[in-house]
Amino acid sequence: MWLLWLVLFVGLPMATASWEAGNRSAAPPRLAGTGAADAVRPPSLPPPVEPLEVYALERDQARALNAAIPFSKAANPAARPFVFAGSEAALARATDCLAAAQLYEAGDDMAGERAVAQVVLNRVRHPAFPKTVCGVVFQGQERTTGCQFTFTCDGALARTPGQAAWERARAIAKQALAGKVFKPVGHATHYHTDWVVPYWSGSLDKVTAVGTHLFFRWRGWWGTPPAFRKAQDMDEPIVSRIARLSPAHQGLPGLTPGMSPSMLAGGTATELAGKPQQPVEANAIAGARLVVMVPGAKSFLVELARESMPDNWPAMARTFCAGRRECRIMGWRAGNTPSSVPLSGEQMENMTFAYIHNAATGLQRSLWNCAQFPRANRNECMRQREPVIAEGPGAAADAPKSTPPLIGVRRQERFETVKIAPPTLPAVAAPTVKP
Repeated sequence: MWLLWLVLFVGLPMATASWEAGNRSAAPPRLAGTGAADAVRPPSLPPPVEPLEVYALERDQARALNAAIPFSKAANPAARPFVFAGSEAALARATDCLAAAQLYEAGDDMAGERAVAQVVLNRVRHPAFPKTVCGVVFQGQERTTGCQFTFTCDGALARTPGQAAWERARAIAKQALAGKVFKPVGHATHYHTDWVVPYWSGSLDKVTAVGTHLFFRWRGWWGTPPAFRKAQDMDEPIVSRIARLSPAHQGLPGLTPGMSPSMLAGGTATELAGKPQQPVEANAIAGARLVVMVPGAKSFLVELARESMPDNWPAMARTFCAGRRECRIMGWRAGNTPSSVPLSGEQMENMTFAYIHNAATGLQRSLWNCAQFPRANRNECMRQREPVIAEGPGAAADAPKSTPPLIGVRRQERFETVKIAPPTLPAVAAPTVKP
């Protein structure tokens, strides 16, 4: 019966993306593996990066379906060597982020780890993904499910790998960041184990298998070598979630191995060292804690740890916004963070730090409240509101005429919900049926 279902299933035409989005409880579409790459760069933006969500299939069913999908017959050229060009400190952070992805995703297996490392570096070079190794690895980590690399949001980081396995993973990561290429995966940007079927599989070409993992690349121009030309960001962020494994990510004063920045709020480092270690919260990133996610998931209100340094806040924001097309971070010192929106004028005046990210335009800008933290470069300062003197007879000399508009990241309007009525569709005449 299962084989009959499989034959019928594979014979179905592949559904469109809109059908897939609206019918995820139904059977998965046919996952064809034959797509010719387009030689001309399309005018559109890179493809969206979908979270790793899978169809509800039994393990044997998924394996049978994956086995029935043919590998792409198109050329599978190896990627160019990736040579990390940042500082020694940034290289140490990139090495440990990459090693964590390898070990938690592939286990202590050299071929599997090298394949995972190559996919991560392919993503760093592709404009659809973050520009740092750590940003790629921890993309979507703030979700409870649906992150890009499952170990960052499924609780796997609570398990501590053996020291020997960790050092082997770091050695493989160092080689990959020094230019060693794992040729079989080519320009693959996606993979999954053979006992699951992700929703995105139907739109990608299956290029190779390494152990129980299957590797895929985008079809068309975005999966060809010319698409992998994005310059890397040399400033690798600190990811506190792997601080207990990596001294390079222990970036806050008083932070000891096994502790997260969020734990510092409960006592001194000496006192906390004797307490049972707790898994690092997904929203505790480099000394910041998510307080409010504004509806639409584009704006985030965060509490900045008292121990965090102002110069480290941009790296925190980039990590938090990794993989999002639009993202705004608004930060306050502990005790001043609003618990809801919209924000009052006073709350916006007390904002300590702000960050704007827009992947479509390439905008990445950090701003500080220079009344709290002076900056050498005045262009890095938020604009402060200035009172407007009232005019006209009888008006008090010091009374404000009106509240001036809030500029840039401080515009209150961006937090308000705007309801737009659906368009009225024109009537469509019934088709004429010819005999």
